This record gives sequence, structure tokens and C-alpha cells, in this order.
Amino acid sequence: MNRSDLQQRQASVRQVFEQRFGSAPTLWCRAPGRVDLMGSHTDYNLGHVLTMPIGFDTWIAARPRAGRLVRLHTMNLDAENSFSLEALAPDSGHRWSNYLRGVAQVLQAEGLETAGFDGVIHSTVPIGSGLSSSAALECAAATVFEALGGWRLEPARKALLCQRAENQFVGVNCGILDQYTSCAGEQDCALLLDCRDLSSRRVRLPASLQVVICDTRSKRELAGSEYGRRRAQCEAGARQLGLQALRDITVEQFRQRAPELPAEVARRCRFIVEENERVLQLAAALEAADFGAIGRLTAESFQGACSLYEIGAPAMDAMMRAMTAAPGVVGARQAGAGFGGCMVAFVEASRVAAFAAAVGEAYFAATQVRPEVHPVAAAAGAGLLALDLPASASGTGKPAGPAF
Repeated sequence: MNRSDLQQRQASVRQVFEQRFGSAPTLWCRAPGRVDLMGSHTDYNLGHVLTMPIGFDTWIAARPRAGRLVRLHTMNLDAENSFSLEALAPDSGHRWSNYLRGVAQVLQAEGLETAGFDGVIHSTVPIGSGLSSSAALECAAATVFEALGGWRLEPARKALLCQRAENQFVGVNCGILDQYTSCAGEQDCALLLDCRDLSSRRVRLPASLQVVICDTRSKRELAGSEYGRRRAQCEAGARQLGLQALRDITVEQFRQRAPELPAEVARRCRFIVEENERVLQLAAALEAADFGAIGRLTAESFQGACSLYEIGAPAMDAMMRAMTAAPGVVGARQAGAGFGGCMVAFVEASRVAAFAAAVGEAYFAATQVRPEVHPVAAAAGAGLLALDLPASASGTGKPAGPAF
């Protein structure tokens, strides 16, 4: 997003804030969505993921208020909600607010001070597309509470607390991938994340390669229940094999022991074990600019996701055909949990426009749905926004106060 677009977005959010709350916000926070470049469902198996924070992000414009009340308005849904920090409970009528309520509850349980505020939320992360709109909202909320409370969390700890909010308060048993990427992301590079010890290293993508997100615009209706079922099958398989997690067995070792498992569980586990190794291989291929390996690894990932993990959907098949036939494509695969939503392609940087046009035409011809095709770059992790505000209201990028 260029400076003009940022200023226009800021002006729009500020106008809504003033209409709702009577004066301008004094604090601006953001947190990015993410796209997984390789590593579908490996995070909750304590494996590796190659992930990238993206420019689609969630903003919260805020102003502290006296007392313990949080008043919110979301521009995306044109909805309002308020809650007391003294009585936090899920709200089935305003489910979007549960991500903020849950974060507040978890922070308070850790002994961290929270304060009431008025806030306007605006997100460019497509909801339900597999780009982690929920994690972006959680991490932006944590950043608001962090700034107002005068304390600071290290990114990994902030990610763990936001994950806990989604697991325990919202009720989604997600892994750490989304929140870690949103909190710890770095501009201009992907992250090779080890989900066991929460360490990561930077992975630079070749300058000649562009990451492109292709949104099928199909609803991910099975993602919730089937996500939980896949996770349970992986955990059952690991127990039967005497492992703490599936990342603790190599592909060759698993092939030898797969007959010990029920057939369906074996297929699920095989995908995870192979996918975990593909993550490391893709990181090496990107750093070496090995386009042949990138194409092979992404194709194997998509094939395994559909045949072994069974997280495919007709829309994904149509998009995969469109992407792999388009000019400039180097590799393409699924993104997020599957069952629809977004997919991701590695495209020759000089041919992105031709790729996008071809994908749009081919996907529409197959589905009668216009896809959304977005070239993306790696963005910074959650923090304060330094916008065109008075000096007293500008963010520095990091909240002040001691780190926990």
C-alpha cells in the first residue's frame, strides 16, 4: 500500500472514529495477516513452517477512556460492541468481539494491566480466506492493550498469549503459526519457524520471484470441524507410534511403521511427515533460486493435501489448474487450512501481470466466479503505526515500557 492509500485509509478510519466517539483517536496499532509458503497443518504437529506476514493487515485506532469499559466499532461489519474488563465472557451475538475479549482475559490472567478504550477496527485481511484475519485481530488487540498498559511483550510470548485466547476463549484449537507470524514477522523476508521451540530464521526470496495470493472466493464451510478432526487424527497417530509429535519421525522411518496405524490415520500422518520435510527443502530451494525444486515441492504439497490430508475443494482444483497453466508460474499450492479460501503461487517477477490476467480468465471460465489475485510482499509484525498524527499521538513502532 503506497503512502497515498495509507493516508486515505487513515482518513477514513479517523472519520468513523470521530463520528462514533466524538474526537480523534490517539493511538494506532496494526497486525498483519500471513500466507504459509509451505507447511500446511505442520504447526500443531510441532513441525516447521515457512511463513510470510503480508501487507493485508488489521488496524485498531484507539483512544484511552476512564474506567474499565471497552467500546468497539468494526468498519468491515459495520457493527458495534462493548464489554467490561471486569466481566469478560464470550458473546455469541458479536462473535468478532470474542477475539478481543479473549485477549483481554488472557493478559489479565498473566497479571498484565489492561485499560478501557474506544476503538475502531478496520481490516484489509479477507475474512475466512485462510490469511489469518482472526490472528491479525488478536495481535492488534494485544498491541493496543500493551501500549495502554505501558508494558511490552516479546513477540513470541505475545503470540502464545494470543493463541491461548483463541484456543481457550474463542474455542478454536489452532496451532501457533498464525499468531507467531503476525507478531514476529519481519519486512522483506519469510520466516522458517520451528513450532516446537518457537525459534525462527529469515529466509530471503529471490528478487526475480514474486509471491502471489490467488483467492478462490469460496467459503471454507468444512474448515472448522474438519480441522479439529485432522488434528485429533495426527495426535492419535503420534501416540500410537510412541512419539511426542509427528515431527519426530523421518519420512523413511514413517514408511516402515505406517502399517501399525489405521489406514486413514496413516494417510493423515504421512502427509504431515512429508510436508514437514518439504518445508526445509523449500527454504533451501528459495535461497538457492532453484525454480525446478520450487515447482516440484509445491506440486507435491498440493497433491498430498488433496489425496492424503483431504483438505481440497472443487474451487481449489480449478484455481490450481488456472495457476499452473498461467505464464510465469514457478510453483503453486494451497494456503491456510484448505477447504477453499486462498492459494499461493511463486511467479517470475517480470510476468506477474500476465499471470494475474490469465488466472482471472481461466478461473472465471471454470467457475463463473471472479477471483482476486494479489501480489504480496513480506510485512513487519504487529506494532504501533506512525501516521500523519500530531507528535504526541504518533507511534514509534514499539510500545514503551519493560519487556516481559
